[in-house]
Amino acid sequence: MLGSKGLTVVDVYQGWCGPCKPVVSLFQKMRIEVGLDFLHFALAEADCLDVLEKYRGRCEPTFLFYAGGELVAVVRGANAPLLQKTILDQLEAEKKIKDKALSDEDECFPHIKDDGEDENMVSSEKTCTLAIIKPDAVAHGKTDEIIMKIQEAGFDILTNEERTMTEAEMRLFYQHKAGEEAFEKLVHYMCSGPSHLLILTSTEGTEDAVTAWQTLMGPCDPNVARMEQPER
Repeated sequence: MLGSKGLTVVDVYQGWCGPCKPVVSLFQKMRIEVGLDFLHFALAEADCLDVLEKYRGRCEPTFLFYAGGELVAVVRGANAPLLQKTILDQLEAEKKIKDKALSDEDECFPHIKDDGEDENMVSSEKTCTLAIIKPDAVAHGKTDEIIMKIQEAGFDILTNEERTMTEAEMRLFYQHKAGEEAFEKLVHYMCSGPSHLLILTSTEGTEDAVTAWQTLMGPCDPNVARMEQPER
């Protein structure tokens, strides 16, 4: 977990008093504000891990901040304003490091553009589309099977990621269904657990990725799909 991208905050607590509940609520609120991918929170009982021996026997919690697997800050005590400031400061510091790395990369590998032709070459040849393997399929271990079928259907997977979608992301993604009766239920379902996201492009010599993906998916209505394309 310490190797996760973004910032990880570990609440080191004593077994006799348990985690600090107000701070847990603070972190949950901040995760929503800054993004679930950028801030992670973990609990660790000092008596259960040898590496935390020096934090045992304290009457106040200790919060350890990790970025890139390295300890970057320590806050002692349930000081909510200080914890919030430390989180924001560390996230900003990490962002500056990433921005500098991208800037250095651009300097080492400058892009040569000639009247914009090279820049548009890839986009004119291939289109991409987003595919989402929904929470129930992920929970039932169907991800690998579905990915195999996608590849067999002639798609290249440019990138993929598994994570729980936010409500804001799902409302934007399904905004074309906003007026439908089941919209709220759909948004809640899509945020109920991890989904698997894939960026797809169709292989050379086939139709554009969006059309090809719609054809593979078949009818949007499950009842119609079961009748017309039961094999899918």
